[in-house]
Amino acid sequence: MTPSRIRTLVFVLIFIGGLIVGFFGLRTLRAFREFGGHRPPPAPSAADEEPGQIDTDVNLIREWMTIPFISKTYHIPANVLFDALGVPANKNRGKSLKRLNKEYFPRAEGVVLEKIKAAVLANQPQQMQENPQIPIVAVTPTFAP
Repeated sequence: MTPSRIRTLVFVLIFIGGLIVGFFGLRTLRAFREFGGHRPPPAPSAADEEPGQIDTDVNLIREWMTIPFISKTYHIPANVLFDALGVPANKNRGKSLKRLNKEYFPRAEGVVLEKIKAAVLANQPQQMQENPQIPIVAVTPTFAP
């Protein structure tokens, strides 16, 4: 190979490497913007101190949360929350409330968050009993001859 061909090959390889670095760098930047930074853990609530208490403070719901996360946290079926929004569940399980708001209610900011808060308040589960009364049945062994 001649020196000019080697120089051209090196230039092409460096250019391809730069494209790859640029492509994945932009993807990383986009993911970082979507993530929005690391948030501190939530403050302990009364539900953490008393066993059997379910946290129902809807002011803790944020736009970065997803419907399945809220469903699990507040012990409400996810389909109830999706029905409250009027949004199909199958394609939207992994989307944040902010993203759902952008897709389904682009002209009204914060509508999804308010509807979810209202649905959680309307469907609060009963507080679990601390000492449920479980009947104790005496079992006597019987021997069959």
